[in-house]
Amino acid sequence: MDVETILSNTSPALLQKAAAESPGRGHIDLTRAGQLDITRDTYLEAEARGLTLTELLETDDYDPSPYESPLDAFERQLAVHGVRVGGSNPVSVELFYRGAPALLPEFMLREIRRGQQMRPELNNLVGSSSRVQGNRYTPFDVNATATDTRWSMRPVGDGANVPALLVTERLHSIDVPDYGLALKASYKALRHRTTTQFKVLLWYIGYRMQVDKLALLVDVLINGDGNSNPAEVIDTAVSGTLDYADLVSFWSDLHPFEMNTLICSKDKITTILTMSEFKDPTAGFRFQSTGELVSPLGSQLVRSDAVDSDLLIGIDKRFAAEEVLTQPLTVEYDKIIEQKFEEAVISESVAYAKVIPDAAKVLDVVWT
Repeated sequence: MDVETILSNTSPALLQKAAAESPGRGHIDLTRAGQLDITRDTYLEAEARGLTLTELLETDDYDPSPYESPLDAFERQLAVHGVRVGGSNPVSVELFYRGAPALLPEFMLREIRRGQQMRPELNNLVGSSSRVQGNRYTPFDVNATATDTRWSMRPVGDGANVPALLVTERLHSIDVPDYGLALKASYKALRHRTTTQFKVLLWYIGYRMQVDKLALLVDVLINGDGNSNPAEVIDTAVSGTLDYADLVSFWSDLHPFEMNTLICSKDKITTILTMSEFKDPTAGFRFQSTGELVSPLGSQLVRSDAVDSDLLIGIDKRFAAEEVLTQPLTVEYDKIIEQKFEEAVISESVAYAKVIPDAAKVLDVVWT
């Protein structure tokens, strides 16, 4: 029995049945979960420790999940309070409030994150994602241009200097700004909606946030992170024309990096997909049956309308950029618990920086 089935009907009889049917996945013991009282102060404690409510509940002081438990600590809280969030008979937002108002902010946060996961391209375009302290961050400065051979591996004679890779900090640090979205929906508008209806709205919020963050990354890849490191721009052979030879030359120009990702707008994706060189039957069948885009020269195609229609960005996603956060995704829990949705703010503090500038280049199609 899967988690969604369990959470769609939280009766004691079903929980006992689920435990009996899934002995290998761990017994569903709600004893400790039932002893917890989740309040505003619990959120304050989680915030002070840099954790989400779910992460706090999983600590030893609260209700850590046994090995292979079918429910995590937050899902056990939903079960204890009889809050059904799926299946054919989910509770309404009003009944969620009556049963466990303090759980709603974390429910919203989890579903917004699920919406972000529905747009997975962004996480695949950064080499790392790290949380840092403060609202400013200074990236590494690594001189790894193709013409610099000072640190290339080579035989070293007795007493000779060993090649060295000098890593310093960049001259300018970058701001990590706050980005916020106010959910302006009154309690009256939401009270009779089911949690499954509410989830779709939250998924969309998370999905759109990822689209906007991708636009932030695109700007850094093209224009740099404020340290005089814009991407090198390479022109096509003929202005106004993009053909297969241009892509091959662009792929070659990124050496020694691997051009494993191409980011471009709808128009350029259309141009690439309709090139005769990429019209093999297998690729066409895969695109028509699953919507999976063809991978030109082994590169993943990522659409972003934040890229100008005359440009393509080629990157080695392992080395091109990093994501830094000072505050991960949060939901303003006070107003939600008090049933005041008018301006409940969803926020995140995030920025992008270049790691190895030469791991990203731009192909300009219209350059005259």
